[in-house]
Amino acid sequence: MNFSSLLNQYMAQMNCTAKELSEKTGLSAATLSRYRSGERVPNSEQLHKLLTGLSTLAQEKQIKEISPDSIRADFGMFLKKNDFDYERFTTNLNALILVLDISVSKLARALNFDPSYLSRIRLGQRNPANYEELIDGICRYVTRTYNYDEKRMAIAELIGCHPNDILSESSCFSMLREWLGNGTAPTQNYMKDFLTKLDEFNLEEYIRTIHFDELKVPPSAPFQLPTAKTYYGVEAMKQGELDFFKSTVLSKSTKPVFMCSDMPMEDMAKDLDFGKKWMFAIAMTLKKGLHLNIIHNIDRPFKEMMLGLESWIPLYMTGQVSPYYLKGTNNSVYNHFHYVSGQVALVGECIQGFHNEGKYYLTKNKEEVAYYQKKAERLLGKAKPLMEIYLRDCESTYHAFLNADAQTEGTRHNILSSLPVYTLPAELFTDMLKRHSVFETDGEHLLAFVNKQKALAETILQSNTILDDIPLLTPEEFEKHPMALSLSGAFYEKELLYTYEEYSVHLEATKQFEKSHTNYHLELNNTHAFRNIQIQIHKGKWAMVSKTKTPTIHFVIRHSKMLNAFENFIAPVIETAD
Repeated sequence: MNFSSLLNQYMAQMNCTAKELSEKTGLSAATLSRYRSGERVPNSEQLHKLLTGLSTLAQEKQIKEISPDSIRADFGMFLKKNDFDYERFTTNLNALILVLDISVSKLARALNFDPSYLSRIRLGQRNPANYEELIDGICRYVTRTYNYDEKRMAIAELIGCHPNDILSESSCFSMLREWLGNGTAPTQNYMKDFLTKLDEFNLEEYIRTIHFDELKVPPSAPFQLPTAKTYYGVEAMKQGELDFFKSTVLSKSTKPVFMCSDMPMEDMAKDLDFGKKWMFAIAMTLKKGLHLNIIHNIDRPFKEMMLGLESWIPLYMTGQVSPYYLKGTNNSVYNHFHYVSGQVALVGECIQGFHNEGKYYLTKNKEEVAYYQKKAERLLGKAKPLMEIYLRDCESTYHAFLNADAQTEGTRHNILSSLPVYTLPAELFTDMLKRHSVFETDGEHLLAFVNKQKALAETILQSNTILDDIPLLTPEEFEKHPMALSLSGAFYEKELLYTYEEYSVHLEATKQFEKSHTNYHLELNNTHAFRNIQIQIHKGKWAMVSKTKTPTIHFVIRHSKMLNAFENFIAPVIETAD
């Protein structure tokens, strides 16, 4: 029996609530929830607190068949006295895997571990028998596998040293080893920064800011460029990109635009004037109605990847951009550039580290453009979607995805900004629809949506677990920031706000749902981390970020580096009472 099952069995036998156990152990309700769901196992100190609390409760409740000795006997396999800080180690290990995009299966193979066992170590569910041997093996694998400049720079940034300090394999090994066991992971959370900006983003405001509605695509006109032109050096290459978009917008073609580049970004990003012109060029391309297929280069430090995605989020929300990535294309020598539209192509190259010595080549020659279009098709054929994007016109496809996924095995973890609709009492929902005067118009559609969500939850919970992080609000907090029903899955953008009484009724119904479903677990947080997004994670398979309004949109992400980031992401938690 695993730890979570044993703990839940004891709590059920003792008729013990999480609040009671929290008070007796001094452990937070959030921590206990993670133990009960199997997301975490306690270290030695926490386990002793837990066993003491269980013993105290058993005595107070006068449960004679449960004694301190029987509790220690049952939990004996989990009692391991060790001063090693496993929580810090797993935090640092997960950060290392994320930043370097380490294949967990390859790492496990190098360590002669079963991948599932290594995954349990990462989740804190298993403590390795010999942690020193494990750390040595991890550091040996990393220093030998990631020994090129870009990855060494990422390691240096992670462990807080200068890249010159880890130039040799031995110095990198020793400094990485010290950090992995004893160091502190970086405080900046790029995933949280990304999600916060997405939570606050308003497409309508963005359109007004860039005056998108006022843009006018000029009529097709001859563009005074030769059939072919070559651009040498960074400054000329900037002009080449702008010339490509100008030729694309002024052409008569409505074919999709293809973009793929692993050229360096830093020197061009420093030129703010060029950045504004480039974004204007993209806006004009979208205004013309062209679709963009872009293969992102994700073989970058995690920070750069997330910052790049931030700038593309507004464009994804137009529904005119499809993002992709290429798997297993690490290249530390050559950089390439490939843009092509209906009547013009721009291609380029440079040696890594010598961007200013590179060149771009722009052509409008029909045969050359056809060649580069065919090359783009082949690249897209080898690419994988970076994310699946569901807007209102994809509602049926979105629900087909959810229906199929409900039949698959796996643990679910949701970080919610509202209460889950599958615990919403039917009578309460009907009353809310009537109070908001939508019962006669959209009521049927919304009722059907909620019933579907309830059926999906029941299907999942038959053999899998769901952990919901939900906000616990005081009347004062609620008055300041009223909560709305979570209806993004119905692609319904109007806010149906709770009254505090309605919120309280739904919250109590959710607690009762937990009691009646052994595979369902709640984590109640005073911190309202997000207000306009919901995060759903099917561990090991996908993560979905759903934005509730302006516009309602769902991003389903499967890429391993980003999925790991979501699985290891913990929204701010404040201890609460049940």
